[in-house]
Amino acid sequence: MTVIDGTSRSTPATSAQPQASAASSGVNACTALPRPHPRPTGRDSYTISEVVAFTGLTAHTLRWYERIGLMPHVDRSHTGQRRFSNRDLDWLVFVGKLRLTGMPVAHMVRYAELLREGESTFEERQELLESTRRDVITRIAELHDTLAVLDHKIEYYAGARTAPERHGA
Repeated sequence: MTVIDGTSRSTPATSAQPQASAASSGVNACTALPRPHPRPTGRDSYTISEVVAFTGLTAHTLRWYERIGLMPHVDRSHTGQRRFSNRDLDWLVFVGKLRLTGMPVAHMVRYAELLREGESTFEERQELLESTRRDVITRIAELHDTLAVLDHKIEYYAGARTAPERHGA
């Protein structure tokens, strides 16, 4: 069971085996739940170096996330070493998606604060996500326009190479 933002989702046991991509399986990548990163089955305690390997984040980034309140309440071993849970890893996947949207870190921290405050903040969390979604849609439109310009230039240069040479008089 995976819990992200208070929503429970059933997830199959993961393995290191490659899985089909959303495109090849006919799944709508925009509405499908993200696949969790392969983790050892039956474990729920990871060192910071294991989390670095799973997420691609640096140990410095993980410590910073904790310091600013984006990654609160990371458990510690009896020697004081951070021990991350599967829930922490699921949260980091979600934070990674928020980072990709361009959401400012301050808004991510605010979202995390609201999440800790409980169900009474659903409306404010929803508004934060809807605002971010609007920003993403705007960026996608800008990228589509940019892609059209690039495609035009690429076609122009491809056509210029195949055109017969012109010799001046």
